[in-house]
Amino acid sequence: MKGSCVIIGGGIGGLFTGAFLSKNGVKVTVLEKNTIIGGGLQCFYRNGKVFETGMHVAGGFGPDGNLNKICRYLGISQKLKLQHVPAECSDEIYYNSTGESFRIASGKENFIERLTHYFPHESEGIRRYVDELFRLTDEVPLFSLHEDSPLFENNHSENFLISADALIDKYVKDGKLREILAYLNPLYGGVKGHTPAYIHAILNVLYINGASRFVGGGQQLADALCGVIETNGGIVKTSSPVIKIEIKDKAVQYVVSADGKKYVADNYVSAIHPVAMVRMASVGAFRKSFVHRLNEIPNSTSAFSLYVDLRPETFPYIDHTCYYMENYGLMWDQDKVESSVWPKAFMYMTPPDEKQGKYANRLLIHCLMNFDEVREWEHTETSKRGAEYEEWKASMSNRLIKKLSNIFPNLNDCIANIYSSSPLTIRDYYNTKDGAIFGYRKDCENLIVSRLPVYTKMNNLFLTGQNVILHGICGVPLTAINTAEAILGKNMIINAIRNHEANV
Repeated sequence: MKGSCVIIGGGIGGLFTGAFLSKNGVKVTVLEKNTIIGGGLQCFYRNGKVFETGMHVAGGFGPDGNLNKICRYLGISQKLKLQHVPAECSDEIYYNSTGESFRIASGKENFIERLTHYFPHESEGIRRYVDELFRLTDEVPLFSLHEDSPLFENNHSENFLISADALIDKYVKDGKLREILAYLNPLYGGVKGHTPAYIHAILNVLYINGASRFVGGGQQLADALCGVIETNGGIVKTSSPVIKIEIKDKAVQYVVSADGKKYVADNYVSAIHPVAMVRMASVGAFRKSFVHRLNEIPNSTSAFSLYVDLRPETFPYIDHTCYYMENYGLMWDQDKVESSVWPKAFMYMTPPDEKQGKYANRLLIHCLMNFDEVREWEHTETSKRGAEYEEWKASMSNRLIKKLSNIFPNLNDCIANIYSSSPLTIRDYYNTKDGAIFGYRKDCENLIVSRLPVYTKMNNLFLTGQNVILHGICGVPLTAINTAEAILGKNMIINAIRNHEANV
């Protein structure tokens, strides 16, 4: 064995990092505070039906996709049940005020042709814009699983570090088209004037190349990664929240879980929000200026979600993701809608089951929401928030159902049960500050402050997860590669993946 490593947090970042390390001879122990591993991959069951809490659609699982290559290297691709979203319509955007609907195609040329069909006067700008998206991803070698140099240490093009909205505006003039080109905003929590163009480019190229959905829930990916760790002699422990990180002489000595058990290793990886990590650390281990910085970095937005249990054979199965917009002009401000008129925009989908027929069994609705909406209950605990909170949740749920009824008038007749989650739920289950669903907000206006490296000032403590480098179902595994290579050696994982692909 090549040493040992304790990983704090069994979310996507912790599990991918653990899988990379364990496959390369490191004895891994993952400590997860919840009863279920997976973070954003977590699922829950009600009335025999599985409901995904976070990860619903994923790019990168196509034949040549980076995630597919990573999973092949880890030996888990055959364990994943995936449904590839049809290329003719991967996403649909509906504007209630005008009744307009835009169906987005996948595949670079299909994507360009479909948008040109809707906006023929912008044909040249659309092609130049899409070409630039793909070119920008070339400035992130890790995205294509090439030998990586640290992000931002090389000279980047002018477009790489401008804001996402500025990139769009640079190539197209039509206001409607500008908004539609930003429709994936809810998947990365984009902020006008701040979200870097490279974040926008990576996510869009990922989905232009084709999206996939987990058949039966994303928990299967978490379980498969757990299997890699355990097969290679590692341990994944649930219901084991870390409460203390003992640090001395610039190194972690051990960590302690809530049951008093002490875990000692050569290296340690924090896969949780950095603010939660420093709270566990020995007093004075981190400089006050660093702790202050962690607390001051703006977090991404949160969300309110509905999980709808549908009556049999009442609601049509939809094989793509849909976006509801009340009107134009909301794409960059979905989490800033005033409480009195919330919601104005949301996404909805019907997850696939095995042997999926024409009717859906479940309906998921997700709407961005600022944590301030639940601030008055921030000191409460799960299942102990009080009657007013439950009434508020019911009111928000009814509002979402009423809005979606504009498209499906008989929606109420299709509903058997409704379950909901708020920013408080996300905060408590994912252990993120203010329920941030995408971790720290990346800011092109202040990149030095808004990004963290995988290294810390401690000799044997490293970071991984969505708060570091990249986020999302693609970004977190890529960040995990960087974290694992900080322990194993630069480009070791990348070269191993490429060698594996060469021999497949």
